[in-house]
Amino acid sequence: MELPEKRGHEDKIIEAFKEKDAFEIKTTNSWQIFKIMAEFVEGFEKLGKIGPCVSIFGSARSKPEDPYYILAEDIAYQLTLEGYGIITGGGPGIMEAGNKGAHRGGGKSVGLNIVLPHEQEGNKYIDRDKIINFDYFFVRKVMFMKYAQGFVIMPGGFGTLDEFFEAITLIQTNKIARFPVVLVGKTYWAGLVEWVKEQLLRENPFISEEDLNLFSIVDTAEESIKVINEFYNKYMFRPNF
Repeated sequence: MELPEKRGHEDKIIEAFKEKDAFEIKTTNSWQIFKIMAEFVEGFEKLGKIGPCVSIFGSARSKPEDPYYILAEDIAYQLTLEGYGIITGGGPGIMEAGNKGAHRGGGKSVGLNIVLPHEQEGNKYIDRDKIINFDYFFVRKVMFMKYAQGFVIMPGGFGTLDEFFEAITLIQTNKIARFPVVLVGKTYWAGLVEWVKEQLLRENPFISEEDLNLFSIVDTAEESIKVINEFYNKYMFRPNF
């Protein structure tokens, strides 16, 4: 018996190659544009007034007993004590830990929740007036990047890697300011960083030596806070809610 998930994938492939008439193209695309615009508008309206925040990324699958979950909660908690709000993807795992730490510290706790079939629903530690649901990953990513003044990247999967590389690409190309990007977990990130150095720098001239300074690698909450605070102390800036 064919699994529903497999049938769903096949249906999407068939739909992608299906020939559409002009009316179908126009009506479908037009409504999709309005839906995308609505997500942007809601995001801009809610996030435009939240104040200085740090986005925390990481796996949705981390459990509360996971050391990285505990560490993410501690980092978020300490950041709120320094005056920052916390933005996460709004779901379980590391995202929940970030919102939980912000909630415990009395800071602003923002959740940008993506609507998925199986894996995610908003966690209970998000401020009720600061949860936004998205159907489109790309709209959600704009919000992560536009309204954060720093990025903490915990261990995670494809989505976490996507968010990390999105952040450093926008910084490298001067599309956003050179905000601090902190990779947490030296052992976890060591292989990726070595691959970047070996393949993107030494073997192929795809990046510059100075691009390796776009991110820092730490192991503790204290080191994470230090990187972010030292960056802003350099500009005589302190968060102020």
